This record gives sequence, structure tokens and C-alpha cells, in this order.
Amino acid sequence: MFKKILIANRGEIARRVIRTCKKLGVQSVAVYSEADAGSLFVREADEAYCIGKPPVNQSYLNADAIIQAAKESGAEAVHPGYGLLSENAAFAKKCIEAGLVFIGPPPEIVAAMGSKIEARRTMKAAGVPIIEGVDAPLADEEAAVQAAQGIGYPVMLKASAGGGGIGMEFVRSEAELRKAFAGNKKRAEMFFGDGTMFIEKYIEEPHHIEVQILADQYENIVPLWERECSIQRRHQKVVEEAPSPFISEATRQKMLEAAVQAAKHIGYTNVGTIEFIVDRDQNFYFLEMNTRLQVEHPVTEEITGLDIVEEQLKIASGARLGITREMLKRNGHAIEVRIYAEDPESFFPSPGKITALRLPEGDEIRNECAVEAGSEVPPFYDPMIAKLIAWGRTRKEACERIRSALENYQIEGIKTNIPMLIETVSHEQFLKGYTTTHFVDDFLN
Repeated sequence: MFKKILIANRGEIARRVIRTCKKLGVQSVAVYSEADAGSLFVREADEAYCIGKPPVNQSYLNADAIIQAAKESGAEAVHPGYGLLSENAAFAKKCIEAGLVFIGPPPEIVAAMGSKIEARRTMKAAGVPIIEGVDAPLADEEAAVQAAQGIGYPVMLKASAGGGGIGMEFVRSEAELRKAFAGNKKRAEMFFGDGTMFIEKYIEEPHHIEVQILADQYENIVPLWERECSIQRRHQKVVEEAPSPFISEATRQKMLEAAVQAAKHIGYTNVGTIEFIVDRDQNFYFLEMNTRLQVEHPVTEEITGLDIVEEQLKIASGARLGITREMLKRNGHAIEVRIYAEDPESFFPSPGKITALRLPEGDEIRNECAVEAGSEVPPFYDPMIAKLIAWGRTRKEACERIRSALENYQIEGIKTNIPMLIETVSHEQFLKGYTTTHFVDDFLN
């Protein structure tokens, strides 16, 4: 096991990794921007290095500053968390060239899965079901129109390098496609430095279901069941749960097999997630692969009893997996909600000072929180400030616990999306367990 690692991230995920480091006796090194100097994660790390001014391109996206901090601290490895540089193949390569272990898959796999077009081609070759669409970049608007005519409307216009819904749009007609193409291409270029676009057939009543995997360096791959992540706003996940209340056991086993097949085909190592779109008849199709730890990993931890960050560190240090697929049991049900510093009416970010904070407590309630009373929520970063997780022996019990915990969550000084979350987990459709990616538009607006 490593003696010291650097965490190239901030907020609640930095705290999460630090917690596992302390458990394992591993020294933790934080990096932070000037805006985060007083943050909890900076105080909790064994060492901390300021790497720049508040804007992300001057701090958390500054690969050279992060690697310099790692060298100065004597860290042996870098944990990228999620977001920021976590799926940046160039950063992973720079870490390795600097003599550091990148806690994730090899850079070439990060690069291949970072391109949605390349990922489609790869998964098709692996025999994993993919959505009908194009497997080559669209040269221009006319090429997009021609491709859509061949597939049939409605379609999804997507950025190959995209994520978080940026550069993606649902289009019902040629007129809508022509209107959307240039704008989405420009947004993709702005956010990802790559305006490559492609098109896929739109799936009716789509469910977003993903399979978490562990893969060591000795070709051992274990799927950790699945998560339902269908409740989204603007293509960003809001509520996640495990296991999925929608799919049958037969579909579940097929999805697990497909995920293992995908990981094996590309020689995947470390923690990863294969995401699927599932239609109303439980046909499933590869959507994308996340080559990192995900925001929603706690719900998988709650139903398996595993510490996924610990597994990441063990795999990266060269250890074999200590579990097999046959050993892995599924226990109960877990639900996670993401708490954002944002206006619940407009969904605009709500930075500012938190004047009071009381986290809910109780049996099987878990808080992953980046802030405390007196914390300043800066305007420079993603507005997610916390996650709340509830476990229950049954889904009904988990639903009751998450609702009660949200009702007892107190944050003052800033606005949050907690009212929307309470409405979501109390809604009849949510309680039925049939939630598509249109849930927010269909039932909350």
C-alpha cells in the first residue's frame, strides 16, 4: 500500500478520500485554490498545498502545479476524484511520466472512453449492445441531417467529448436539428476543446442504469450490482439508488455480464462504471463508460459493505481483488440525493456564506458534506455541496428514511435544492419505482 497520496480534487470527494486514507494509515496531501483555503478538506488532510487562484484553469485544472505539489510532498500516487482532471488522459499520462501512480485506468483507456464515438466503436466490437446511430464524426450540419434521416426522428445530437449534458440535445425534426447543431458544436468546443458531434436514435421512456465494476491488474473483474440514476435535471443526475427498482433479475444478470464483457475487452483496471440506457421493455444499450470514481458510489457501498475508495487504492498499488463475484452479496436498498447550493425555483447557483448547518442523524443515514457553519460557498465551482444517503432493509424503508432526513436537514444563509428533493422522494411516481429520465419535466415542473 502507498505511504502517501495526493488528492487532485476538492470538497466532499476530497474529504471522502482522506477518510479512507486515515483508515488505511496512508498520509493524504490536499491541493487547494485561494478560495478554498479555509475549507474542511484542507484542514483534514495531513498536508496541503495552495496551487493557484480561484478559477479552475488557474488551480484545479493546472496539471503542472498539481504534479509539482505531489513531488514536493513526496506523494507516490494521485487520486483524481471525479470531475476536474479525473478523466483527462493527458493528466494521467503526465502523472505517470513524473513517476507517480495515477489511481485509475491507463491513459490510453481514459482517452478511448473519453470519446463517445470511439467508445461506441469499441463496445460494438466487444459485442455489447449499442444504440442505433453513427460511428463517425459528423462533418457538418448537412451530414447531421442526412444521418438523422437514415435513423429516423426523434434523435439525440451529442458531443463526442461531452459530459454532464453539455453539447447534447433532443431533436424531433430537421428544423430542430438545424437549429441545434451549430450551438451545440460551439458549446462542445468551449467546454471540451472538441466540437466533434454525432447522432444516436432516441430511446422512448429511457431509464439510466449503470453497473459499477472493480478490475485488478490480473484480469479479475467483479461487477458491484447496478444503480438507477434516471432522475436527472438538464442531464445531470439528482437522485440515485441501488439496486434499480425497475429491471428484472434476468435483465440485471444480462447487464452485469455485458459490463464485465466491456471491461474485459478493453483490458480495464481500477474502478469504473458502464452506463446503459434502458427502454420501457428492458432492452439496454451502452451509453458511456466513466473511467473514475462516481458521485453516486456510496449507494453501492451501502448495499455491498465495500469501501470502493479502499479498493481503488489497493488495485493501484498492485494488489489482487480480495473478493469474487460469487462472494458478493446484495443487502437492502440505498438512495442518494445530491444537495446543491442553488435556487430551487430558477436552479441558478446560490453562492454565499452558510450561517447555520445541522446535518440529519439517525439509523442508516450517511452524510458526505463539503461544508460547515461559517463556510463560504464560492461561485467558481460546481454548486454541489453535499450528498445524503439512506439505507433500508427494503426500498420502502429507504424512501421513508431519506425523506425524513431531508426534512431535518438545516442549511441557512444560502438557498439549496432541498425543497425539490423532498418533493421528488415524496412523489407517488418515485415511490412506485418507475422513474424515467423525464421525471423532473413530467412531474415537478
